[in-house]
Amino acid sequence: MNTKQFHRRVWAIVLLLALMVTGMGAALYDLQINNGESYSRLTEKKIAETQSVPAARGNLYDRNGQVLVSNRVIYEVTLDAGLMKEEERCGILLSLIEAARTEGVEWTDNLPITRTAPFRFTTDDPYYAVSQDEDGKEVKTLTRLGRLAVKMGWVDDPTKEAEPETETAAPAKEPGLLDKIKSFLKGGASADVPKKAKEPKPLLEAEALLGVMCESFGVAGEGAVDRKKAAKNGETVPNLNIGDMSETDARALAGVLYELNLRSQDIYTAAEYVFASDVDIDFISRVKERDLTGVVIEAATLRQYHTKYAAHLLGRTGLMDKKEWEYYKTVDADGDGKTDYQMNDTVGKEGAEQAFESLLRGKPGTRTVERNTKGKIVAQNWETEPEPGGNVMLTLDIGLQGYVENLLADAVPKLASEETEGAACVVLDVKGAEVLTAASYPTYDLANYASELTEKGDDPLHPFLNRALQGAYPPGSTFKMLTAIAGLEEKIITPSTLIRDEGQYNYYGPNGPKCWIFRQYGSRHGLINVSKAIEVSCNYFMFDVGRQLGIEKLDEYAARFGLGEKTGIELAESAGVMASPEYTESLGGTWYEGNTLSVAIGQESSQFTPLQLANYIATLVNGGTRNAVHLLKEVKSSDFSQVLQSYEPQVLDTIEIEDQNLKAVKAGMLALTTNNSSVRQYFQSLPFQAGAKTGSAQVTGQNESNAVFVCFAPYDDPEIAVAIAVEHGGSGSELASMAADVLRYYFSSQETRDEIPVENTLIR
Repeated sequence: MNTKQFHRRVWAIVLLLALMVTGMGAALYDLQINNGESYSRLTEKKIAETQSVPAARGNLYDRNGQVLVSNRVIYEVTLDAGLMKEEERCGILLSLIEAARTEGVEWTDNLPITRTAPFRFTTDDPYYAVSQDEDGKEVKTLTRLGRLAVKMGWVDDPTKEAEPETETAAPAKEPGLLDKIKSFLKGGASADVPKKAKEPKPLLEAEALLGVMCESFGVAGEGAVDRKKAAKNGETVPNLNIGDMSETDARALAGVLYELNLRSQDIYTAAEYVFASDVDIDFISRVKERDLTGVVIEAATLRQYHTKYAAHLLGRTGLMDKKEWEYYKTVDADGDGKTDYQMNDTVGKEGAEQAFESLLRGKPGTRTVERNTKGKIVAQNWETEPEPGGNVMLTLDIGLQGYVENLLADAVPKLASEETEGAACVVLDVKGAEVLTAASYPTYDLANYASELTEKGDDPLHPFLNRALQGAYPPGSTFKMLTAIAGLEEKIITPSTLIRDEGQYNYYGPNGPKCWIFRQYGSRHGLINVSKAIEVSCNYFMFDVGRQLGIEKLDEYAARFGLGEKTGIELAESAGVMASPEYTESLGGTWYEGNTLSVAIGQESSQFTPLQLANYIATLVNGGTRNAVHLLKEVKSSDFSQVLQSYEPQVLDTIEIEDQNLKAVKAGMLALTTNNSSVRQYFQSLPFQAGAKTGSAQVTGQNESNAVFVCFAPYDDPEIAVAIAVEHGGSGSELASMAADVLRYYFSSQETRDEIPVENTLIR
């Protein structure tokens, strides 16, 4: 290398170093001299706060370990308006809205006004809702918008009637000359002059309200008119007084500020406004680049559903409302005299999420964070770390649940009855009263609850009703096994007792109730015993047994079998109704001794849930032990290292049933599936025997009866009990095909799961 080339390289390096030093010097000068004061303020003014950090919610699993509900980490954009200067607030929010539009992000905006001109309300009752109280009087209740509008003085309270004001003269003494002159000038007004009621402000239309909101919130661009000054000069001001700002931007800003004001005015209990949830990295980057004061992006968790089934059982989570807060603020999970809940916490709303809230929630942690004046976290320190919630294992078999839900959705509309509405099917484990399936039709999609509620909220079939646990139906002839057991145990009859069906039961006089076969065909069942009476569903036989038992004994046995009683399941359920003189009289009716005949065949006012019917059959075929129904199997720690809790069986009652009596009743249920042509065709192909009973009950005002079907299998060693109810489904025998399919699927899937693969074998 020659000397000239070497010198050139040295000077190049020196020049490069000089440029680097100069650049660093310029950057330091800008930081310390030009912007030193502002950065100093940011570092000196730190906002310290102590935060409660929620623990990761536990997962829900089915009995076979299949995950049903878990958590997914997402990022949320929240707003802290307290950090925004009033003169900068609209600019910050508009910049955030522009970023959301660019990235196609939907933000939370529940202002019931269309987002683009022409502006209209998106609901028929924006200010108040109308309902009726217990006396049938009309009651008006302010909506969130209505409460804010009244509180801000935009409108007068439309739920209150204007009261006339009176002008009362104070002096009690004889009026003087001056008083008389004043009275004369006023037209001789008396001391008490009723004034005309003050006219309330008219409720503003959407565009006018939006204009008032924009002015109240400070949403105004260049050229906005000073409304007060214009009023003095007699000038007209447009409803949407926003100057040069576009109408779309003004509406978007008003929507965000509406959400913030709902919270600052204590109208909405959620303390923090989540602008957007589950945002992607592109949106996060765009917002970070803009460095917007008071805009906070933090990680959060969202419930993720791994099944589209069991919506009524799993339930959902959400921010607690005011009524829930009144309860949860009293919950002392640790026994330290204080609640771990905050007013804006997420809690279980229905189903297992609500029932097992304390098991799933975990223990929240506490951290201290320091923010600068822009709301950015500059330091944090954990005081106590959150402890994750437990993993809850349910008794549910999600494979069976999905099969039954699909079966109901496919089969119910195809029934012969054209009046079918909702339906439900419950499958219980006989020995432990574990809920294997509790399907309700129609159903909904938990993963899209908000949109489903909007779309199906007014559906006359009420898809959000859990018919399996809360739908109450007359049991019809499925009640006859209870009448039979009561008659046998009370020695009214024996398994060999014969009663002749005369067609019409005239014990209480002529024109008595008829057996169904006499009413439909004019024939009779003849001389039959209890097993045959169950097989052919003879009303006459049960009339006679029920009459001799009396209503008190029928009510006693019904209660012991859990009919008209809550089953003990952890979820919300209906207690149903068992017919009785007291219940009839509570409705203003009169009880007659002959009403007992209807009760004995499952009619009158008796109404039970499908869950109760299934547990009644389970109690019967397991020999009389009534267990509390349950959905909880066990709870495991978050890392599955230990079992935190296992369900302890609860026996609610024990009915001593003699073997010969139980055999006689079961024999009648078996005969239905082996001798009855309308039922046998579906059960004869099963590789095991089953017992069953059909039921139908006339519903007032309907042509078609409710259809009910109960069964158990296998016959010799019962494992499961099934109850199906279809609203206006006609005859219970119509449901035999569905019941047989449920049994077939359950036992075939059990065999598949029981095949444990051995080492070095191919898993298909």
